[in-house]
Amino acid sequence: MLTRSGAWAVLVVVFAETALPAVGVFLPGDTLLLPAGLACSLSTLGAARLSLPLVLACAGVGSLAGAQTGFWLGRRGGRAMRLRRPGSRGEARTRRAEALFTRYGPRRAVLLGRFVPVVRTLVHPAAGLLGMPAASFTLWQSLAGIVWSQSLVLAGYALGESGRHGVAYLAPVIGAVVAAGLLPPAIEWLRTRRAPSVLAGADRDAPAADGRPRPRPTPDGRAPSASDPGRA
Repeated sequence: MLTRSGAWAVLVVVFAETALPAVGVFLPGDTLLLPAGLACSLSTLGAARLSLPLVLACAGVGSLAGAQTGFWLGRRGGRAMRLRRPGSRGEARTRRAEALFTRYGPRRAVLLGRFVPVVRTLVHPAAGLLGMPAASFTLWQSLAGIVWSQSLVLAGYALGESGRHGVAYLAPVIGAVVAAGLLPPAIEWLRTRRAPSVLAGADRDAPAADGRPRPRPTPDGRAPSASDPGRA
């Protein structure tokens, strides 16, 4: 992609990834910016070498313009998304977006969501859908977008400038960046899985309505009967 289209591939892909949920989840973000920065280093020779200022500019413009476009798409299409039939995939995504913004607040959701794959594609339309003020969204998405896009390009450039030894670490670094982005959702998923069992245990240990302890189940899993000697 970089060989065929150069820095303009960065602009188009980053814009689409942050603006269009229908296609953005299938496009590379982190995995494109690091090699793009690498292609700007002196270790890249010939026509494959890219201009670092141009790549930084394309990454920044694509990131900011894409997020802002996604926000306005969510704002414009919010009513249609809310009117989707119950149980549909669109309604499920709307509920997940609402839960994300409720848990972390609009600013943290926009700021942190930029660094998480897949969430990065959905968080901007969700902000528009949920009515986040445009001025606040623009401020926080701009801050997150600049840090995300420029840091990854410069990290790839630094790897290239360090010579062959640094280039060998490109794939592990990409894997580490993607893994770090997926870590917060994984932790949240584990917490969600644990929550029902914790609540069930607390409910089981709580006293009955009459104040007496709840009977413990027998080893075979059945509740003890009145004739069981250990009931008292």
